[in-house]
Amino acid sequence: MEFKSLRNIETSFKQIRLYAFLFVILCLVICLFALWKSYSFAEQQRQKIYVLDSGKSLMLALSQDVALNRPVEAREHVRRFHELFFTLSPDKSAIEGNMERAFHMADITAFNYYKDLSEKGYFNRIISGNIQQRVEIDSIRCDFDRYPYVAQTFAKQYIMRSSNITERTLITTCKLINSTRSDNNPQGFLIEDFLVMDNRDLQTIKR
Repeated sequence: MEFKSLRNIETSFKQIRLYAFLFVILCLVICLFALWKSYSFAEQQRQKIYVLDSGKSLMLALSQDVALNRPVEAREHVRRFHELFFTLSPDKSAIEGNMERAFHMADITAFNYYKDLSEKGYFNRIISGNIQQRVEIDSIRCDFDRYPYVAQTFAKQYIMRSSNITERTLITTCKLINSTRSDNNPQGFLIEDFLVMDNRDLQTIKR
């Protein structure tokens, strides 16, 4: 009789240990699930931006991974630089204003190219001849597989005089490095090793 009671006690003890073990496992699973859900919720909240509009209304915007937009921002940076640098009007202050804004987006190689054109009297001829110059970007190719990123720009230049319009090809190459974002450089890139590969006349059309 005593032997049977001992066996019952031993069986009960084993069951208690099993239940305790299962309870601990269940608690761990619940804790891990709660931690995972909390982390997921925090990540979702970090992807939301609340915008206060003039102190009156609260609007919800969704943020995106910055890395996803870098190729688009790189092409826009190169595009904007070329538009500022190669769009000229016969106004000295307008030219200097465009150049100053373009120099915030590039290193000294862009300034050296500007200085070379200036020493050759290019900008003086633009002003004295009442010439308008504009650029149209055809395409921008960027290699994002290596850093610094290499960008090549294919564009057309139009030099408009009172008597004719000259169309020129414009092919440039440069490198892009990450930089600090600012009002003058919203994309956060800096152009290095700027070089004009081709800039020859294609045709001249009489007006």
